[in-house]
This record gives sequence, C-alpha cells and structure tokens, in this order.
Amino acid sequence: MEQISRNVTDCDDGILKGKRYLIHDRDPLYTAEFLSILTESGIESAKIPPCSPNLNAFAERFVRSIKEECLERMIFFGERSLRVAVREYFTHYQAERNHQGLGNQLIIAMKAEDKSNGPIQRKQRLGGTLSYYNRNAA
Repeated sequence: MEQISRNVTDCDDGILKGKRYLIHDRDPLYTAEFLSILTESGIESAKIPPCSPNLNAFAERFVRSIKEECLERMIFFGERSLRVAVREYFTHYQAERNHQGLGNQLIIAMKAEDKSNGPIQRKQRLGGTLSYYNRNAA
C-alpha cells in the first residue's frame, strides 16, 4: 500500500495530482503509512462514517454499472485504451442511458422535439459494446 500511495501521489503521473481530499471507507488497506504519504503530499484523508451503507450508494452503483456494462466485456492493452473506454462510457452514462431512478429518463436530456415519426437509428460506442437507440425527427 505504501508503493500505491507513492504512485497515486506522484507529481507527474499520479491520479491524485492537484487533488486536496481523498474520501474513503474504513478498509484496513488504508494503513497509517498510506495515509502519512498522502498527508506529506498535501492530500487530506476523509473517512466516511462507520455503518453507513447508503453514503456511497451512488458511487457504488456507477462502479457496478461501468464494470458490468463495459469493463468486463473488453480487453485493455494499456492505460490509454482504458481511459478511452471510461470516457466513452461516462458520456454514454450521462447522455444516452436511461436511468430507472429517474423514471427511465436521461441524466442530461436532449432538446425536446417531436420524435414520433422518424426512423429509429442506432448509435454505437466502443465498437458496439454500448448502444443507444433514438428516433430522429422526420
């Protein structure tokens, strides 16, 4: 875990570069050494309260969705291909995927147009792994 903390706080390639806080659960993997290296890098550790299963529900749902719908269906040959897949999935998740919690609506809805007459078209992302069907106005 010490090596991981050095990697994530690396001044050139670390994913926590420029970040001020790391919000995490109370997993024993976050050792004192891990947290001290974060503190030395200027990152404040914020633990979520114990016995709070719903505190992280939205983040955990997104992680489950991206794993099941995208990451488990692909083979990555490097960090760049993983980043492209995550970026494409995030765009799909925000603008093209219906969400049950929102009444099967999109998070970022497109302009309201009468789309009852046009042909149905399929938009693909990541080589067809992600698909979105819409009806263009006639």
